Amino acid sequence: LLGGSIVIEEVFALPGMGGYFVESITNRDYTTIMGITVFYAAFYIIMILLVDVAYAFIDPRIRFEKGAK
Repeated sequence: LLGGSIVIEEVFALPGMGGYFVESITNRDYTTIMGITVFYAAFYIIMILLVDVAYAFIDPRIRFEKGAK
């Protein structure tokens, strides 16, 4: 979904981080490229964590335990 947003922003000329990211690649602005990449990675990790926690609330068979059996 995140990778697709970059393509959609470029194809339909929508303003957003995807267009800014592509423009920074074109201009070889390495600081911006690294910043946006770290932001997307952190956002992705947080979303995965939220989905895992939501699974524990939705499905009672899934439990968070200290030791794995």
